[in-house]
Amino acid sequence: MTYDKISEADLNFTGFMDAPIGLMVLSNRVIQRVNTEIERIFGWTRDALEGQSIRVLYPSSVDYEKTGTRWRRWLDGRPRYTDERFMQCRSGEIIWTRASGRTLTPTDPFRLMVWTFEHLEHRPPNSATLTPREREVARYIVNGYTSKETGLAMGISPRTVEVHRSAVMKKLGVQNAAELVAKMIVQT
Repeated sequence: MTYDKISEADLNFTGFMDAPIGLMVLSNRVIQRVNTEIERIFGWTRDALEGQSIRVLYPSSVDYEKTGTRWRRWLDGRPRYTDERFMQCRSGEIIWTRASGRTLTPTDPFRLMVWTFEHLEHRPPNSATLTPREREVARYIVNGYTSKETGLAMGISPRTVEVHRSAVMKKLGVQNAAELVAKMIVQT
């Protein structure tokens, strides 16, 4: 296809499909359409996602419900919503994303929405209390890495990982890794 003779409809379709950011159209939290970048970010094919509840991209049902409640509260009276959150890929890997949505039906916000998703690959959870290194360690913890595996991946000793892990747990007020994972996934 040459772009000097492209129709407006083809240009709109190409612009949606090949946009450099993940685009998704939802109706009542059911995925209607996704672009190529969504496939890249989440590892699902377009055919596998379209027609599914967006729940498939959340690490937990609790997170899905809490986020939906937060969206609805925010969208009452405002057409746009943005946050950063954990989402889950087809592989089961949990990733940090920025999601921005806009309702096209303000009187019934979930009826029709357009969302963008950006994988914040090198920018773990936005928490003012955690240092960049602690946030990086937290990302590995959420994905089930041991201290040894985290140390190998980050190029630091397992003992240093434990020091960071301990600091993260103290700052977030949790007693163990399971609480840490639950807090990071559900409350972000």
